[in-house]
Amino acid sequence: MKKIGILGGVGWASTVDYYRAISQGAGKYFAKRGYGSPLPIPPMTIESVTQAETRALRGVAGDEASWAGFDAVFREALLTLENAGCDFGIIASNTPHARLHAIRQGVSMPILSIFDATAEVTAATGASKALILGTSVTMQATHYADRLAEEGITANDRLPNPEIAEMQAMIDRDFYGGASDSARPRLLAFCNKHATPGTAILLACTELPLAFPDHLDDPVFEAEGHLFINPSAAHVAAALNEALEG
Repeated sequence: MKKIGILGGVGWASTVDYYRAISQGAGKYFAKRGYGSPLPIPPMTIESVTQAETRALRGVAGDEASWAGFDAVFREALLTLENAGCDFGIIASNTPHARLHAIRQGVSMPILSIFDATAEVTAATGASKALILGTSVTMQATHYADRLAEEGITANDRLPNPEIAEMQAMIDRDFYGGASDSARPRLLAFCNKHATPGTAILLACTELPLAFPDHLDDPVFEAEGHLFINPSAAHVAAALNEALEG
């Protein structure tokens, strides 16, 4: 098995869920192949950054220089994982992937992209439209839209700034540290407002799938009349494939 490096801490709840999902997924993999207890899991190292610090270091869209501090924190964390002997890395957060082109500079080990894993899963559903929900960085950027376009899927036009701010506030208020009692209804209300029939809704913040605890490990699922894509689960599946079969 290959050793997985997990860059976490943004936020801690999704980091816990990545570790759980990888461990349980590996257990199922080996159980199906006749292994007995304790079931093997891939070796892993977690390097956790501080979200309060990285949030303060976010730059301005279109201004590469303004992201230098943000990029440096994540690059250093990836180098720490590389030095710990990890064969490849995953970042347990959507937002930093918008900066992956810069963060990975100087890092030799492969980094699995959540954009690639998500686009492939979304394409397999046959959907032609997508609504991308996430942090303000994710919703203001075009990385998901660009990668989906390669699969023939049209993403939503950028939502107005007040709508993006509403989603960011929802993430900070209702999802940090786990989903609150009001998280699911607020998220569904937002989806009902912005998703037309047949749209694949990308829960492109690693905390958002916490609103659907029965589907945390499902890359694709349906709930409340909507088709949802869980990028975190798609990312975990790609990591398991690389660690166990790659």
